[in-house]
Parts: sequence; structure tokens; C-alpha cells
Amino acid sequence: MVTRAEEFEELRPLLFSIAYRILGSVSEAEDAVQEAWLRYEGTPTEPRSAKAFLSATVSRIAIDVLRSARVRREEYVGPWFPEPLLADPYQDPQRSAELSDSLSMAALLLLERLTPLERAVFVLREVFAFTFPEVAAAVGRSEAACRQLAVRARRHMDAGRPRFEADRVERTELAGRFLDAFRDGDVDGLTALLAADVQLVGDGGGKAPQWADRFLGVDRVSWVLAELVSLFGGLGARVEPHEVNGQPGAIFRDRDGKVLSTWALDIVDGQVQTIRTVSNPDKLRHVGPVADPLAAFREAYELRRDAD
Repeated sequence: MVTRAEEFEELRPLLFSIAYRILGSVSEAEDAVQEAWLRYEGTPTEPRSAKAFLSATVSRIAIDVLRSARVRREEYVGPWFPEPLLADPYQDPQRSAELSDSLSMAALLLLERLTPLERAVFVLREVFAFTFPEVAAAVGRSEAACRQLAVRARRHMDAGRPRFEADRVERTELAGRFLDAFRDGDVDGLTALLAADVQLVGDGGGKAPQWADRFLGVDRVSWVLAELVSLFGGLGARVEPHEVNGQPGAIFRDRDGKVLSTWALDIVDGQVQTIRTVSNPDKLRHVGPVADPLAAFREAYELRRDAD
């Protein structure tokens, strides 16, 4: 006989992946999964399907959490990005394209435009291919209502869906050249890989240095990258190439190996279109020991001033 605990552990990757896409937060998704387990463990009757019960439970928990989180996100200092995810624990070869596309920073930011119910319905139906009866049971609405929610959500998502190059190998290779140029301090090499309308956007949450919410255009972004090359070099920082939310990116660490930030790169038509950085330490604790970004950059500026 398979125990409830064993069933739950087998389903945990799926449950986390559902919750993360609804919430955009690693820590909140982990909490939602744990709460789903407590409810499953405490259910006196045996559910007909553990997958159906747990998927519905974690979805409803995530919807409730998202509703309360909306107020906090409206009050957030500067741009808000999802907590970076380095690897999706749920793998399904038949849904690999949908799973990968829905994990990108761009897609998760599009999901932020949806209502919590639309978001949950879209994730369950379009990403994980739940049937409409299953979706309806999960979110507590009729099948007809879920179909309407799905149509509205799909319309919003299709209108702003990002264009990524299909060839992941080429994207990874270009990202490697970009990060090598950054590591080598080759600003001209960096600039050559940027799209004319490139943008660099950072999520510091008011807890990390940030000159502006957003930099647009190759000249402005090149200037910022040149500054960051100098500052990171002064810190003895390391660039660690790594997929971030299914996209080419990197983890930046200080000389002691503590996390300074993560970068995710949108690559379109053979050029870097968008650079999204997360340096809010509250969003990086699941990645590893986190550096104090304010102290780190203060040190870098002082070292540069002394050198001058």
C-alpha cells in the first residue's frame, strides 16, 4: 500500500510548479505546498484521487495568498519581479514547451496582469493541461465560468507573449558570449550583442543600489553595464552562468561566494533584448547565502575612489 506521505512526495514537484506559477514566489509556493500537505494529512476520508485533491488544494491556497499579496506588490519599491527559479522540479516531456515558456520572467510578469482566478485557470489549463472539469473543481467555479476565464486569460497572454528564439542552443551560446564579455570587462563586446531597443530593469525592492527603475536603449544600457563591470570587478565578484526561470542567465556572487544578484536574459533575433536583474536579498535566500548589496557596493565605490 502506498502511504499518503509517499503519494504526496511523488506529487510535490507538480504542486510546487503550479503554486510557483500562480504566485511568482518560491517561498510562498513552498508554504502553499506545505499547507496542502497538512490539509491532505488531516482529511478523514480518502480522496478518490490524490493528484486531484492536492492540485485543487494547492491552487485554492495560492489564489488566496495571491489576493493578499496584490496589496503588498502595489506598495513595492521599484519594479517587482518574481523570485528567480533556477530549476523547475516538475518535468513532463509532453508539456516541456509550455512548462518552459510559462516559467520565463516575461511570461510570469504577463500573468501578473490577470486576476487571481484567471491566473489559476490559465496555469492549470494551458500549462498543465488539466481538463475543464478538473479546473472547475480546483478553483470552485462552474465549467462554463472557467472556459470564459480561460478565454480572457489567453487573450491577455497572447497579446503580450514574448518572442524567444526557438533554438535554445543558440540562445545559450549568445548568453555565454555576453557573460564572458562582462567577465572580461569587454564593454565593446557587450554592446555589440545588445539590441538597439534593449532594456535593463532591476528589482532591488529598495534594499539594493538602483540608479533608476529602467534603462532603455543601447547607449544607456551600455553605460550601465560599463559601470557594473567596474563595480563588480572591484568586489572580486564571480559570474556563474545559470538558467534563470528557464532562460539563459547568471548568478553573481561576491568574493566569498555570497549571492549579489541574478540576471535573466531575453534573447530575440540573435541579440539581447531585455536584461532583468534581481538584487533584493529577500528574493535570493533560496539561491544561497546572500550578500548585503548596499554594503558590497559601498565597498566597491570606496575602492574605486581610492584607486582614482
